[in-house]
Amino acid sequence: QVQLVESGGGLVQPGGSLRLSCAASGSILSIYGMGWYRQAPGKQRELVASITSGGSTNYADSVKGRFTISRDNAKNTVYLNMNSLKPEDTGVYYCNADLRIPSHRSSFWGQGTQVTVSS
Repeated sequence: QVQLVESGGGLVQPGGSLRLSCAASGSILSIYGMGWYRQAPGKQRELVASITSGGSTNYADSVKGRFTISRDNAKNTVYLNMNSLKPEDTGVYYCNADLRIPSHRSSFWGQGTQVTVSS
């Protein structure tokens, strides 16, 4: 089975920083794209940032210049460095990974980690 375990969320003041981590484990043969999504109360889940196996990145316009996504392929881990946080960044952040297990290729989700930006 596959598990994506996120960590690093919490409460931070506006202008502060947080670093999220997501480690994939289990019967993984290959990991393709990885990404971070967030869902604010009453809103749909949205893409925050993604990174390909080759390291190409993509960001939502709202986080460009403030957030940085990276990955450590040896550790099957993706990170999200979040700087200059704003109250509108508040939400549950979910890790996603497109990966191949022995039976097939599929998309997997973590359980989510809460990020709250408030004074």
